[in-house]
Amino acid sequence: MNTFYLKIVACDRVFYEGEATILVFPVEDGEMAIMAHHEQMMTNIEIGAIRFKTPDGREQVAIVSDGMLTVKKNRVDVIVYSAERPEEIDEFRAEAAAERAREKLSHQQSLIDYNISMSSLARAMARLSGKDKYMPK
Repeated sequence: MNTFYLKIVACDRVFYEGEATILVFPVEDGEMAIMAHHEQMMTNIEIGAIRFKTPDGREQVAIVSDGMLTVKKNRVDVIVYSAERPEEIDEFRAEAAAERAREKLSHQQSLIDYNISMSSLARAMARLSGKDKYMPK
């Protein structure tokens, strides 16, 4: 089985380090996948869910903030501000963050503050959506 080395790093921890067979991550216009021996590249990661499979076939999920990804010599490095497993997400905290962002968006703001509020809302919604979608029922 073809594998590549994957390292996912967030501000507060190394989320994953080891071999993987595929990595699917959010980009501006959808999703993109990386497999073993992918061409060298660098790209942005959008807020959303990263999914990857380990060599034993287990799929793992991380809800991430925006960041960047590099591929070089069968190694993929992902650097994001935050990465959480769906079971680690505090639903009440995410809902409160979404509500705060909506409240800020309802008031007139500078362009910078507007973009910060939109980003905060997107992160909160991704966390809520990821918890709902990937947690066992």
